Amino acid sequence: MGLMDYLKTQLLEIIQWEDDSRDTISWRFPDADKEIKRGAQLIVRESQTCQFIYLGQFGDTFGPGKHTLTTDNIPILSTLKGWKYGFESPFKADIYYVNTRLFTGNKWGTQNPIMLRDPDFGIVRARAFGTYDFKVADVKTFLKEVAGTDHQFRLDEFADTMRSRLVSAFTDALASSRVPVLDVATRYTELGEALLPILNPILLQKYGLEISSFIIENVSVPPEVEAAIDKRSSMAAIGNLNDYVKFQMAEALAKGDGGGTAAGAAQLGAGLALGQQIAAALASQQATPVAAPPTLPAAAAAPALPELLSPADAAKALGVGEADVLAALSDGSLKGKKIGSAWRITRGALEEFLKS
Repeated sequence: MGLMDYLKTQLLEIIQWEDDSRDTISWRFPDADKEIKRGAQLIVRESQTCQFIYLGQFGDTFGPGKHTLTTDNIPILSTLKGWKYGFESPFKADIYYVNTRLFTGNKWGTQNPIMLRDPDFGIVRARAFGTYDFKVADVKTFLKEVAGTDHQFRLDEFADTMRSRLVSAFTDALASSRVPVLDVATRYTELGEALLPILNPILLQKYGLEISSFIIENVSVPPEVEAAIDKRSSMAAIGNLNDYVKFQMAEALAKGDGGGTAAGAAQLGAGLALGQQIAAALASQQATPVAAPPTLPAAAAAPALPELLSPADAAKALGVGEADVLAALSDGSLKGKKIGSAWRITRGALEEFLKS
C-alpha cells in the first residue's frame, strides 16, 4: 500500500448518518481516530442537525443539506483552531448528529395518586395517564444537559426524567384549575393545551426540548368514589322519591312478596303518609286560627316542627331514614339549602314535598 492510499484510509472524506432507528435522539459519528480532510463532504438529511465539537467546545452547527468543509463555512471551528489564513491540513473534531423530528406517542402517567380537594367529594385521590409528542428544539442545550458524550442516546434513557417532569406540571395545573373530578373528563383537551405554556419554557431552558402536544387520556378515582358516583347516578335516575316508593310497593304486591322489599316499602309509605297528615294538620292550623286553650301541663303539649329543619329532623317527621331525605334533596324533589356540608330544610319546603 502506497503512502497516498494509507493517508486516504486515515482521512474522512464523507460524513453522514443513515438513521434506520425510530428511538435514537442523538448519535456521535464514529471517526475511529481518523481526521477530517479539507473539502470533505458533510451530508445532513432532513430532520437532522449536525453539531461539531472541538476540544470540548461547541463549534459549527449544520442543518439539512450537503456541505463542503472549508474555512468559509466553518468559521467558528476555524476560530477555535486558530486558522488565520485557511486550513490545508486535516483536523479532528467530534461530530454529533441530533434527530430533530417529532417523537410521537410517548406515554406518561402518575405512579402515585394525586391528592385533590374536590367540591363534590372533599379530598380525593386521582390517577392520570396519557401521551405526549416532543422534539429537540435547541441542539446545544440538549447535547450539553441531556445526551452528554453518549455515542448513541436513545429515547428510553430519558423517558423517566420526562415522565416525572410532566407529572409534576400536570399535578400543579390540575390542582390550581379547581375543576371538579366529575367534570375533568369534559376538559381533557383544555387541560392538555393549558399545560403547554407551562411545560415548554422549562423544558426548553433545561433540556432543549419542546412539546408539541400533551394528551390526557384518562383521570380515574378510587373504587369507593366510583361507587358513590354510581349511587348518585342511580338516585338521579329514580327521580321523585314518593312516586318511586309507590311503584316499589305495587311491584312487591304484584309479585306476592309479603316481606323484604314490600315490608320496607310499606314502612316508608306509612312514614310518608304520616308526614302528609302532619303537613295537613299544620296547614289547617295556619288557615283557621283558634283561640288558645286553657293552660295545659307541659307534658300534654304536642311538639311543633321548627321553621328550619335538618335532614334528621325531616326524616323523623316523615318517619323515614335520613338517607332517603338526603336522596330526595340530591335529586331536587325536596327543596333545601346546602350550607357548607350540611343541608337545611324549611317547614314550607317539607310541606310542598308532601303535597307533590
